[in-house]
Amino acid sequence: MAQVHPINAFNDNYIWAICEPQNHATWVVDPGQSQPVLQFLTEQKRQLTGILVTHHHWDHTDGIAELLLNFPDIPVYGPKDSPFKGITHTLSQGDSVTIAGEQYTIIQTPGHTLDHICYVNDIRAFTGDTLFSGGCGRLFEGTAEQMWSSLSALSELPDACEVYCTHEYTLANLEFAHAVEPDNSELRTYTTWAKQRREQELPTLPSTIGNERAINPFLRTNSRNILRRLPDSLIAPTETQWQVFAKLRLWKDKF
Repeated sequence: MAQVHPINAFNDNYIWAICEPQNHATWVVDPGQSQPVLQFLTEQKRQLTGILVTHHHWDHTDGIAELLLNFPDIPVYGPKDSPFKGITHTLSQGDSVTIAGEQYTIIQTPGHTLDHICYVNDIRAFTGDTLFSGGCGRLFEGTAEQMWSSLSALSELPDACEVYCTHEYTLANLEFAHAVEPDNSELRTYTTWAKQRREQELPTLPSTIGNERAINPFLRTNSRNILRRLPDSLIAPTETQWQVFAKLRLWKDKF
């Protein structure tokens, strides 16, 4: 089985390195910086064999050009019709790609951006800025209904599926989650664990789909507890789940 390692970038980004254990082949996900990747490859004596892009934002793509100078013949996989023009192999909903000997299916996940995709299988999900631990991405380009649909698709993955998002936002997300569901015992337990991890300067990631379904308010839009906690200004007499999500996202934006 491939091994996945975090490469720290900027203040709170993770560039995920997917490494084949039998050889030196390595793929990286959303390399917003090149130097941390090059340092990892040198220290681990590994060879870059491909790049995966989830969406076009600069902090996920700015390192690609320099990486290609060092590894000019490698493929760059990413979303079809993306504003980022450095993609050599475009991907759409339902496509599959083999990475480090493992097959991943593409889920189109618009919301944060319109071009956002996730790379998923039953073991791992590389979710970019769509699903965070305890939270989700801001709606920069897509609609609330699109993002809720994207998150719903990810929530259907197996409980044990590991969630590899691109930012260490967990503690900030959990602070909001406690405001939404202060009586959630699983959330309290997870928060204690996450604080201990950060105190040791260790990642809180990967999470799992099962954990996120238990503690992430954006995956829990059918919870009566959440409806009870919405601020008065956001409550409407009847709500679909995506509309509840929209209210939560507005609340989080101002939290």
